[in-house]
Amino acid sequence: MKVQLFIPCFVDQLYPQTAFNMVKVLEKACCDVEYNTNQTCCGQPAFNAGFQSEAKKVAEKFLKDFDTPDYIVAPSASCVGFVRNYYGKLFENSSQHNLVKSLSLRIFEFTEFLTNILKIENFGAVLNAKATYHDSCAGLRECKIKEGPRNLLKKVHGLQLVEMTETETCCGFGGTFAVKFDAISNAMADQKINHALDTGASHIISTDLSCLMHLQGIIIKKNLPITTLHIADVLASGWE
Repeated sequence: MKVQLFIPCFVDQLYPQTAFNMVKVLEKACCDVEYNTNQTCCGQPAFNAGFQSEAKKVAEKFLKDFDTPDYIVAPSASCVGFVRNYYGKLFENSSQHNLVKSLSLRIFEFTEFLTNILKIENFGAVLNAKATYHDSCAGLRECKIKEGPRNLLKKVHGLQLVEMTETETCCGFGGTFAVKFDAISNAMADQKINHALDTGASHIISTDLSCLMHLQGIIIKKNLPITTLHIADVLASGWE
């Protein structure tokens, strides 16, 4: 199966190893992974900040970059949720309407592609640790992702998965929200991290590096005994 890789801006700049690990897992599942080096952003930051016309220009480029019949897979439910749920609004009553409709049916967050399309849950990963899972807002509410990542993590040898209190509560990031309302954002992150610490876990795992980036910043600042991991990094661990 041919798969087009979409790597969000911040993953490309800050967490490239997660992208490489995603490729590693997809290739183990016998996918033919392709990466269009012309790709840039999906347009979500501009859209969320209220710049719809600017967001549409970026989205138009995204449509051109992924004008193929292949599946598109990304390590971010936030970006996938934006393309799937808001491109229709940007291109409403336009000549690109059908193209957008097709795109929304072909783009998948990494874990939902593994579990819903490939229908593979066990990749032979090994991680001897105790971890808790954070439901990102975009993953849970925009992509309807809940059990898939947990089923994947339950198949990781040596990993003890424990649920934290209020796992579905926002971590406080929310993109520009964290900048405009930093005090509230940080307090929400503190609450999320404390719930994770209460489980005795050494890792917080999620589908979204945006959430994990926010949480990790607080963890580092306060020197807390826990760290964050993207699920692609977990599934690629323990095997060559």
